[in-house]
Amino acid sequence: MNNSVGNTARLLGAALRALLVLTVVTGVLYPLAVTGVAQGLFPHQANGSEIKDSTGKVVGSSLIGQTYNLPLKKGEETPAPDLKWFQPRPSNGLGANSVNTQYKLILSGATNRSGEDGARHTEDGKAYCPAKPEEGTLCAQVMAAKAAVVKDNTVPGYTVEDVPADAVTSSGSGLDPHISPAYAELQVHRVAEKNGLPVDKVEQLVADHTEGRTLGFMGEPRVNVLELNVALRELTR
Repeated sequence: MNNSVGNTARLLGAALRALLVLTVVTGVLYPLAVTGVAQGLFPHQANGSEIKDSTGKVVGSSLIGQTYNLPLKKGEETPAPDLKWFQPRPSNGLGANSVNTQYKLILSGATNRSGEDGARHTEDGKAYCPAKPEEGTLCAQVMAAKAAVVKDNTVPGYTVEDVPADAVTSSGSGLDPHISPAYAELQVHRVAEKNGLPVDKVEQLVADHTEGRTLGFMGEPRVNVLELNVALRELTR
């Protein structure tokens, strides 16, 4: 009986010591080491890849997209885009930011619709969106988005012809902070007109904020919308 109690006490003591040691190692020392290495080698990324304006105020993260909309008017279900800013990819998952100093995350997620949602097929099996697709389908959303892009970006002396795919489709996460250089260039004339700027200055702004492929071969060239709009705001001051 005494041996049994003694063995149980020894096992409990060993278990408690192991718990204490592992708690200190994995709950204190390891997190401190990882945090220290991250802050020492990658402070910008470790702190959320923050983007700051010229005053030093944090306006968002380079990893999460934001929308640029006008205040919601009475009777509107969704706010209209603020056309003086470069617009991101369409998505209900982006944070609201109409003046580039406020940020509020709404939600994240994809549409979960197939690429042929609402499409019809030709005799040889190719899919296409009909002129009047079924309401609520991906085809309907894409065609409505395309019409809005053409309307919003057609200004005197410039007519939109080709609309890139990222201008009318959301990303898988709904939080994509980037657009393609083609979509950024499509918006140049409208942004220049709305802000009273020369077109060549806005074109140069886009060129300056176009990132190449990662390591020269991964991904596609891209433009971070928040960083571009921060620079645009400085240009209009």
